[in-house]
Amino acid sequence: MIARRGTEEVLVKKSVAIVIFPEVEELDFVGPWEIFTRVRRLEPALCEVFTVAPDGGEVRCANGLRVIADHSFASAPPADVVLVPGGAGTRAQVENPAMLDYIRRADAAAEITTSVCTGSFLLERAGVLTGKRATTHWRSLEQLRALGTVRVAEGERWVDEGRIVTSAGVSAGIDMALHLVGRLWDPALARRVQKAVEYLPDPPYGEVPLPAEV
Repeated sequence: MIARRGTEEVLVKKSVAIVIFPEVEELDFVGPWEIFTRVRRLEPALCEVFTVAPDGGEVRCANGLRVIADHSFASAPPADVVLVPGGAGTRAQVENPAMLDYIRRADAAAEITTSVCTGSFLLERAGVLTGKRATTHWRSLEQLRALGTVRVAEGERWVDEGRIVTSAGVSAGIDMALHLVGRLWDPALARRVQKAVEYLPDPPYGEVPLPAEV
């Protein structure tokens, strides 16, 4: 976001809260973490990033990575951007009143609330996706549609509904995070970040058809 100081344009500092929980999918949050912390490295005055877990402390992720959260739900400060990743752990967290209450409170204070992959199911259960276009991991699109509260978008890496931004599975969170850098600050900064992390997708085996299932 750009503010004005007289005739001078000034980029405004934003804070980003990344929610983590047991069995969260690593790349769902580490990809966006890399993008937002790279903003901080390039422009230290522009971005603060922190992680939030239900009880703080250590979180064991879906593939075994262990992460120490910066805050618990009780100690976390408000953030301008809230990011909710997905993973196998969402199956338990959609039934966790503390998680849903935190999402509602964080969303109420935030400028933008986002999800990666099946994190969309946590936003849906918290009530912040009602009536919105949204996406999720390709395997879970029909499950999200069946809930009847969301207008499901297929074939889109991310869906920007203003205050709510969702992304497709896993690596799509990187694309969404870059989109948000351009939206919150400046497209030129987003391109600097993209080059800094060398995110220029050109995967091997492009000539081999993608499987219908994995």
